Amino acid sequence: MFAAIIRHDWTRQQVLDLFAMPFSDLMFTAQQVHRAHFDANRVQVSTLCSIKTGACPEDCAYCPQSARYDTGLEREKLMKVEKVLQEAKAAKAGGATRFCMGAAWRSPKKKDMPYVTQMVREVKALGMETCMTLGMLNDDQAQELSDAGLDYYNHNLDTSPEYYGEIITTRTYQDRLETLGRVRAAGMKVCAGGIVGMGEGDKDRAGLLMQLANLPEHPESVPINMLVKVAGTPLEEQKDLDPFEFIRCIAVARIMMPKSHVRLSAGREQMSDEMQAMTFLAGANSIFYGEKLLTTANPEENSDMQLFNRLGIQPEEYQQYADDSEVEAELNAQITEQKSDAFFYDAAK
Repeated sequence: MFAAIIRHDWTRQQVLDLFAMPFSDLMFTAQQVHRAHFDANRVQVSTLCSIKTGACPEDCAYCPQSARYDTGLEREKLMKVEKVLQEAKAAKAGGATRFCMGAAWRSPKKKDMPYVTQMVREVKALGMETCMTLGMLNDDQAQELSDAGLDYYNHNLDTSPEYYGEIITTRTYQDRLETLGRVRAAGMKVCAGGIVGMGEGDKDRAGLLMQLANLPEHPESVPINMLVKVAGTPLEEQKDLDPFEFIRCIAVARIMMPKSHVRLSAGREQMSDEMQAMTFLAGANSIFYGEKLLTTANPEENSDMQLFNRLGIQPEEYQQYADDSEVEAELNAQITEQKSDAFFYDAAK
């Protein structure tokens, strides 16, 4: 009954009711929704590159890149465009279709924008989708990125509005929502999700997903991160989240945002193959692929492909069209390949 419903009016109690479903019923429902909108055996593959590491002025309690915490992370300046392009080429050769670039900034400075927009243009020229996460954006910065051809902008909400102050004090929840609004207004796609396992409760996990699903448009990409505990950060001693609670988050996100790609993101290094397989059954259909996610470990590329092979999963392909005529030609070709009665009926009957 959920499969055809796209909603933006979820209440906290309705989301909590989904979380409270018997596990098998929740998984079955998430599978129905997933299969109504996606090929259940295809997973979109992205690679994330840290284009500027460390020295961030924010105080996000989970983040080793904050200048406020001593995590042993070496600070690095903005990566040169040529080096970024090398990383993107390697990612494409390894099977990634989207290249995500992250900078540890509160927000980009005017002097940085020519470099990041050049990165976008040159990575797109390789035939890859592009994504960036650079912190908060103003209207002009969002438009510059859009004009450069950026496909996605990532800006996570992290947690519920109620728990947000326990994790971050240097910016507000409204700041994050306003950046997402500017990304949409500039014509880019939204990548927005959060982190679970930071000590939040059930109501907070429900609140995060409610905020995402009740946006005017659902994010096209919804990364669900499991906390990676880094020594030196305030959350280094946080208790592990029950794996089934994480899988429930994936399933509920799938039900609430049926057409979004739900990404299994940070924390995969700690997940067994069996747990990852359960997340795919719950509706995850995107992963970050490669040895690192910005500064934390991630399963190596070959182990990801080995798991895909064991599960019968194929990487999702990225189709790039030059203009509307190519889109029309592709649709016509697909229709021609199908039997006519799959699309039309006999009006004379």
